[in-house]
Amino acid sequence: MAKEDFGDFKEIKEQKEQKEEPKIPSRVRTPRNNELIGIIRERLGGNRMNVQTTDGKTRNCRVPGKYKRRLWLRPRDVVMIIPWEDNDDKGDIIYKYPPAAVSQLKKQGVLDSIKDEF
Repeated sequence: MAKEDFGDFKEIKEQKEQKEEPKIPSRVRTPRNNELIGIIRERLGGNRMNVQTTDGKTRNCRVPGKYKRRLWLRPRDVVMIIPWEDNDDKGDIIYKYPPAAVSQLKKQGVLDSIKDEF
């Protein structure tokens, strides 16, 4: 058998190299109004923890009663918080991002403003 019987492999390889990954629209929950994205730095006991947010502040946040049993939170988890109206140093945790959503947020550059200390 000759090489010609199998076709031209070089062209096929070049076409595969030129293919770009299709851009999949990300369906990640984004902050609205006064919500912020943050990373849990440490747990303080009870339902309180320190969260470093995208605006550069570290807030003492709690998990409100209706989310207590739904959210299982650990340090380095990415969460969404709502700062308190009367005290900007505190907030409520309302959502925990799943690992796939965290990778999408990193690709979008949302988490770049948070310095990773771990």
